[in-house]
Amino acid sequence: ENAEITLDVSLAYRDDMFDDWEEIAHAIEIRKLKCTFGSPKTPDSEGRHYDCDFLPFMEIGSVAHKYYLINIRLPVNERKGINVGIGEIKDIRLVGIHQNGGFTKVWFAMKTFLTPSILIIMVWYWRRITLMTRAPVLLEKVIFALGISMTFINIPVEWFSIGFDWTWMLLFGDIRQGIFYAMLLSFWIIFCGEHMMDQNERNRLSGYWKQVGPIAVGSFCLFIFDMCERGVQLKNPFYSIWTTEVGTELAMAFIIVAGICLCLYFLFLCFMVFQVFRNISGKQSSLPAMSKARRLHYEGLIFRFKFLMLITLACAAMTVIFFIVSQVTEGHWKWGDLTIQVNSAFFTGIYGMWNLYVFALMFLYAPSHKNYGEDQSNGDLGVNSGEELQLTTTITHVDGPTEVYKLARKEAQE
Repeated sequence: ENAEITLDVSLAYRDDMFDDWEEIAHAIEIRKLKCTFGSPKTPDSEGRHYDCDFLPFMEIGSVAHKYYLINIRLPVNERKGINVGIGEIKDIRLVGIHQNGGFTKVWFAMKTFLTPSILIIMVWYWRRITLMTRAPVLLEKVIFALGISMTFINIPVEWFSIGFDWTWMLLFGDIRQGIFYAMLLSFWIIFCGEHMMDQNERNRLSGYWKQVGPIAVGSFCLFIFDMCERGVQLKNPFYSIWTTEVGTELAMAFIIVAGICLCLYFLFLCFMVFQVFRNISGKQSSLPAMSKARRLHYEGLIFRFKFLMLITLACAAMTVIFFIVSQVTEGHWKWGDLTIQVNSAFFTGIYGMWNLYVFALMFLYAPSHKNYGEDQSNGDLGVNSGEELQLTTTITHVDGPTEVYKLARKEAQE
């Protein structure tokens, strides 16, 4: 019970069959054995083997060389109690988890294609904003910042990992994903808040410090936790936070707390979306008094806005599920091979969803270039003077925000 095994391990590489091996890392690691004996402990069972759980062994951030050599020694020292009381080792199985060729091709292709796509829409979006004489509103700035964080994830630096031994690629990937998570969660709060008609003073980032502050603190804590494992693995690839009881409890506590916080965040987001829907539905009561052309125009706007809010909720739900699943399966092999297959397909699907969502946001919230003048508004659409007075703040001018944004913000401005 509670037996410990001491491993004297080293890792080496070479790029040619005739080269000498170059050592990358060497360490002496202690792992706790969790073994079960499937048969009754009687004389008849003598010679049967214990069945032991898998142990976290090694993780490297890049595989840039052609050949790798793993050397495992089990030194015995009875005086110091090293590898004493673990029985006789009859068999060792190594399970390798790696990024397969099919996934690599899809992943590289997606990143290579999506990077210029998002960059083009970002340039177009920001150009539309700078053409106006007014300063950008908070929502427009946050959407642009979300586009920047999405581009940061998209940049296909993985191409360089083919030729360069960049062992920090896993840590860099975690940092990129963490920045995007923080930006996305903050954006959803601001996005819903800016469409509230609660008479609060909006259009200021300081107005959201109570909601955005905990997101920033949580992201920083997860970064520190990641550095405790991935950071140490830069020097010692055999290190794992799951090897000690304290480390395992700490890691599980981090994951559980993060999962609970994300679920609470999602419920809070659902509440905010419900409030926005209720406000927009109240706005629809003024539609029957409009002319047919104008009414159809705003009915289309409200339908598209509600659709976007529902897509936001779906995207948030999938993101929360993906975060929890990826964290739970990060250091465990609870579901065997199925974990890796599901994780790969899920990852590419979520990644594509994020890009489409950011693309749609910038496309829908780019300020319109159309100018609805007095003649066009009152003549072509047949709007009487009462309607024009009532809906002045909802018409898109060259110097005004988008119609959806102004439509939702009218009462707050008043």
